[in-house]
Amino acid sequence: MGRGAATTYPRNLEHTDCFVVMGSNMAECHPVAFRWPVKAKLNGAKLIHVDPRFTRTSALADLHVPIRAGSDITFLGGLINYIINSRRWHTDPFFKEYVVNYTNAATVINDDFKDTEDLDGVFSGLVQFTEPQFWAYNGFLGRYDNASWQYKRGPKAPGAATKDLITRRAGPPFDDFVRSLKPGPAEKDTTLQNPRCAFQLLKKHFSRYTPEMVENVCGSPREKFVKVAELLLENSGRERTSAFAYAVAWTQHTYGVQMISCCALLQLLLGNFGRPGGGIMALRGHAAIQGSTDVPTLYHSIHGYMNAPSALRPHDTLRDYMAVEATPTGYWGNFPKFMVSYLKSMYGDAATPENDFGYEWHPKILGDHSHMAMFAAMAEGKVKGAVIVGQNPATSLNGGATRRALRQLDWLVVKDNWLTETATHWYLAPELKRGEVKDEIHTEVFFFPTTQIAEYDGSFTNTQRMLQWHSFAAKAPGDCRTDSWFYHNLAKRLKKAYAGSTLPRDQGWTKLTWDFDPDSGEQPLYPGEISARKVLREINGYMTADPKQHLPGFAALKDDGSTTCASWIYSGCFPAWDQNLTARREPDPPGVPGAHLKWGWAWPANRRVMYNRASADLRGNPWSERKRWVWWDATFVNPPDPKTGIAPPHGKWVGYDVPDFGATKAPDAKPKPDGIGLDALSGTDAFIMKGDGRGWLYVPTGLVDGPFPTHYEPHESPVHNPLYKQQTSPVHKVWSPGKAWNTLAAVADPKFPHVITTYRLTEHYLAGAMSRWLPWLAELQPELFIEIGKALAEEKGIRNTDWVIISTPRARVRAKALVTDRIGVLQVAGKRIHHVGMPWHWGWAGLSIGDVVNDLTAWVGDPNVSIHEGKAFVCNVEKA
Repeated sequence: MGRGAATTYPRNLEHTDCFVVMGSNMAECHPVAFRWPVKAKLNGAKLIHVDPRFTRTSALADLHVPIRAGSDITFLGGLINYIINSRRWHTDPFFKEYVVNYTNAATVINDDFKDTEDLDGVFSGLVQFTEPQFWAYNGFLGRYDNASWQYKRGPKAPGAATKDLITRRAGPPFDDFVRSLKPGPAEKDTTLQNPRCAFQLLKKHFSRYTPEMVENVCGSPREKFVKVAELLLENSGRERTSAFAYAVAWTQHTYGVQMISCCALLQLLLGNFGRPGGGIMALRGHAAIQGSTDVPTLYHSIHGYMNAPSALRPHDTLRDYMAVEATPTGYWGNFPKFMVSYLKSMYGDAATPENDFGYEWHPKILGDHSHMAMFAAMAEGKVKGAVIVGQNPATSLNGGATRRALRQLDWLVVKDNWLTETATHWYLAPELKRGEVKDEIHTEVFFFPTTQIAEYDGSFTNTQRMLQWHSFAAKAPGDCRTDSWFYHNLAKRLKKAYAGSTLPRDQGWTKLTWDFDPDSGEQPLYPGEISARKVLREINGYMTADPKQHLPGFAALKDDGSTTCASWIYSGCFPAWDQNLTARREPDPPGVPGAHLKWGWAWPANRRVMYNRASADLRGNPWSERKRWVWWDATFVNPPDPKTGIAPPHGKWVGYDVPDFGATKAPDAKPKPDGIGLDALSGTDAFIMKGDGRGWLYVPTGLVDGPFPTHYEPHESPVHNPLYKQQTSPVHKVWSPGKAWNTLAAVADPKFPHVITTYRLTEHYLAGAMSRWLPWLAELQPELFIEIGKALAEEKGIRNTDWVIISTPRARVRAKALVTDRIGVLQVAGKRIHHVGMPWHWGWAGLSIGDVVNDLTAWVGDPNVSIHEGKAFVCNVEKA
């Protein structure tokens, strides 16, 4: 779609006609947001929950469909196959108008491309690795060369400058450089009959995903699956919209990104993006998870979803980097403006056109520096020290291996509210008590007490991309300090330590700007505390020559160094020192349609439903009055340009939301032949972040594991893949292969016959560091348990509340049995498969203690984002 975030916001779900929750227990994990789909249900909408367990979400749904954890792509692929072959989809002109004009369905793909249907489960371009050193470093089992996946294109325009010629030119502006990157035009067939067009390839790819195959792979009853498909068809079109919501039960798989991609593909086919009550609601794990990807605490990206410069890619110079990362057409054509403004934020006056704005000083990544890759290296003694803030890895992914890794460190800093398991692993970990670790631990551990969120000023970005400012309610006790205090003072000490260095490698520190001390008029909450408003100003951006002149939005960014902006997508949230839009709390008047634009501030540009150009038809009219959201007003009189004095032609996009489109680009506008950015798109190219202005049914670039979602089994599975010869994703990641601390089960291993999934409870929070120390919450959920079905309990002689042992190849944990009808047996690939589930909030610290469930999990992950597979693996259950 072009942006890494939810396409809608929870309150907009009150407008939905059909709401499907998969990969989430929304009622218990996001109860406040869940009020809006419940309101839609009261107004007649259908609620569907597809989940291995019958939960409180299921209890409020019109239909609960059981499914085997990890098989969601088959279920979604089955919906795609059913829908595009249905009479309704073919006879309603809405679907074809939306799909042909707003997606890349008509685009013709290279003749060299081979699908999984041709190669029995893999795509063309697969290169498999055999060197263990590479596995240990990046985790990949293989990789794809995606050259054959690209669009079939004609020649570039005559006289177009070449990239080599432009690269030799010095200095901004970069428009000619970006223009040189434009490829030739992609071939299209708007009849959708060409066998090489994306739609026909999609149709072929999903042809084997029949209702019978869905039942066989997922264990979902055929009649319930068909009911879901029919409800989606009935509630999509001009007059009606359907929405999906997902959470970490879709992300935590070796193909988690492709699960989400498959849902996006389905919603494009149904015409549900950009419209009220439609889209996909990504439900984040807590209030600032969205913010920590926007302004990232991630190794592979810098602000605003720009890729981190990498030593493993052709990123040697700023132009090399831009040549790889910039997309000349679509809004990413403005990439040089975003990047140069970011470098000005990093290096200030030292960043000039002559030194590529300090690009050479910026750190480059060397591979996979994600959580599991880092801990795998740590376990082998390759990491000397670690700083752990707001995280509790001792109870996290493959907990036993993680704690082993922590014991190899020379030093460890833990900054948290309590003495967590990570802070105490060196003397309280269960393996130490059992005598399994006999060597002396040499790690020096430092603990910094931290503040709670109500004890400082700042902002967070929630699941709907909305920034909200919060003010402190009380000062923290004793020596507790904020995370910003810690990093601010650490940075100042490092700046001082590097001040005298002339080494080239140290110039990133000596040239770094760092001006976040409060001004004389600001009173810090704690000695040495930052000014949170100055940080927000840096993120929002300002004119380089006058920091008091804040930027009104990212449209004002320049590539010549005249603007400074750390995070382009947040530009506009703080347009003046006295206009902190994230602090607004103005609800819309009752009964007046609107997107609640004065409550906080949402990126990008405060729009609440993204891709909302698609809420109007080709002519700019609403698809229907009932689903009106953004539309073209041809009579609108535009003011003259302040620089030229010339007024644009009449006409503007207006509506209940901020239009996600060129404000005055008419629906009948044609692309400019030599245009870049939005000038290269037409008035009907609704997905402005994509180079072709289309939502992608077929993904030629950006995903490393295939252009179409494909069902693979989890790395640990009780069955062989019923769909393809290829068992698992050929490019997923495995760390520490063959090591004793990451032993993996073979396919259909009889020692581990059951499917296990992990989940959260309303009463506890993540690893429990913010809930197990609170007596009220600890009393509500006092001990660890495992949900098992009555059939499995009968087989094993287990009664409700009996102690049981759960084992995987990596660990054994003890828990009480919760024997229930809410989870049970599924028929999968001709086998009777028991499903069990466990919450993972416990550890040995706090008021409520229990075994670490994540000790059961493995270091295997998704190849796109390196997230672990914690929602589908295998285990055994025995009475203790």
